[in-house]
Amino acid sequence: MKLKKMFDLNTIIRSNIKALTPYSSARNEFKGTEGVFLDANENPFNSPYNRYPDPLQRNVKEKLAKLKGVNPDQIFLGNGSDEPIDLLIRAFCEPHIHNVVSISPSYGMYQVAAEINAVEYIKVPLNSDFSLNEDALKKAVTDNTHLIWLCSPNNPTANSLDTGQMLSLAAWFKGILVVDEAYIDFSSQASLLKHLPNYPNLVVLQTFSKAWGMAGLRMGLAYASKEIIDILNKIKYPYNVNMVTQKLVFEALDQVQEKDQWVKDLIAQRTGLMELLSNLKIVEKTYPSDANFILVKVPYPRKVYNFLVERKIIIRDRSKVHMCEGCLRFTIGTKSENMTLYNALVEYEGMA
Repeated sequence: MKLKKMFDLNTIIRSNIKALTPYSSARNEFKGTEGVFLDANENPFNSPYNRYPDPLQRNVKEKLAKLKGVNPDQIFLGNGSDEPIDLLIRAFCEPHIHNVVSISPSYGMYQVAAEINAVEYIKVPLNSDFSLNEDALKKAVTDNTHLIWLCSPNNPTANSLDTGQMLSLAAWFKGILVVDEAYIDFSSQASLLKHLPNYPNLVVLQTFSKAWGMAGLRMGLAYASKEIIDILNKIKYPYNVNMVTQKLVFEALDQVQEKDQWVKDLIAQRTGLMELLSNLKIVEKTYPSDANFILVKVPYPRKVYNFLVERKIIIRDRSKVHMCEGCLRFTIGTKSENMTLYNALVEYEGMA
């Protein structure tokens, strides 16, 4: 029997997490940047790197909150999106008891994080057009389901999921609905952030790795109610985001126009590359994309993949992923990089 009742955070948090006394440092209470710091056994030399970073990343959150239209206490900053993905499972899923329901195909780290934490991961196939099968997903949910995981735009299918369906799930589900929006900047569909006030069980993940071009800095974000964010802060490692990453992300937030221009250029390059690929006989299908990559179906995908690798063109072979049989995934690069890829495919077609 599947229960349908109002969301109550206290009913899904793990009992040991609820009772946990978090690690505390003096920096959690002290918000200043100047003073005589004799609390953390730091070396007084080699400033500023001798000091531990702000454990709550307050400056970044304040600036980011203004940009995103949320409160700073609704933001969690992590070491890449992998950290909030892992923490959400650790906070709300009891090993060997609770489960996570997600779509298939989707981003592989959701399953990896669940399995590391000994939490059952239930896959629900998308429809043939990669749209969300809401009824099938609801049927997969049990009394032990504490998280539903969606990715929109989805990886590797590149399509956005229907907003109405996602919000319908949030309203119906007694647990937490997580929507990963890593590629939202490249989508014509709006973020779910504005819906946070109306859905206390909604968590939205975003990242600085894609549109912001900062994958090497490892900064992932979770937006949610203050109550959920407080739990993530309670169980994270104290200094999870280093000083350099905080500084560079803080500075990048003053360059929104540059980020927006990158996104505009990449969308234009995406359109151009898809048009070029449509002229190739070896390309059986190019799927619609709301992301900074495209999924392409070809005959003998592994052969094409190896051909490109020999020419030092690195793509992703997704041909063994459920519903992506025969498919390769191409990240959108610069115009020069995209043309290098296209010319190599032309060469391959000529040899086939």
